Amino acid sequence: MTNQPFFNRDRDAFIPTDAARGPWDPNSLHGRVIIGLLAFAIEQRHGGDDFVPARLTVDMFRLPTLAPIEVKTRLVRDGLRIKVVEADFFSAGVAMARASCQLLRKTETPPGKVWSPPNWNVPPPSEIPPPADPRLGMHGKWATRPIVGAMGTLGPRRLWMSEVRYLVDGAPLTPFVRVAVAADFASPFANAGDQGLGYINSDVTLYLHRLPVKEWIGFEVVNHQATDGIAIGECFLYDEHGAIGTSTVAALAQRKPMPPVRPSTPA
Repeated sequence: MTNQPFFNRDRDAFIPTDAARGPWDPNSLHGRVIIGLLAFAIEQRHGGDDFVPARLTVDMFRLPTLAPIEVKTRLVRDGLRIKVVEADFFSAGVAMARASCQLLRKTETPPGKVWSPPNWNVPPPSEIPPPADPRLGMHGKWATRPIVGAMGTLGPRRLWMSEVRYLVDGAPLTPFVRVAVAADFASPFANAGDQGLGYINSDVTLYLHRLPVKEWIGFEVVNHQATDGIAIGECFLYDEHGAIGTSTVAALAQRKPMPPVRPSTPA
């Protein structure tokens, strides 16, 4: 990829670039790069071809600046079938986020049939034109192909998303890092309303039964609930072969909502 990465490396430190800036404060990091960098470190240090990162939970309890980042990991359980890894995210030496990841060894699926929701039936990304409004990709942070609905409209919402830059300079995106970086999008996609996005998420939990194939990740909003300024949102996740998992978030009300982003053409 020729676009600027989200991070450059300086020995054991990760140095944020301008592309890593978030939407709430121009001097802070976007949540997606926090989640992605924790996933990157966990996979680099503890991943394996025989294991699937079936669950990644990231708590984001402070808003990091663009100071150098250090990620420390700890192997909690190194079993034959289950690995559990914890990771801490430090910005300028201060803990800002933490992750817990459960990796499960691949095996054979048991016999028999189990009910599952029907697979979505949508056009592939190659058949959907890019949106005219650059805000749908935060002006080049990612690429989108809207399917139906949008942030700022009421009703079903479906969308394809693809990354357009490396997370870390010189490190091609792995399937796990690709979906981990994207997972944060569940918050604005599920929690935005007709008056804009009034919630900032404090966590993300990503569940995967398999890793995505190719570059496009599909999001389908399946839940939003809110009471007393506390919201939850959930999206089913897909690739071009079908369902891969879910992304769920908890979020807090913001005093100044971001304005809605409406579709440029009727869905």
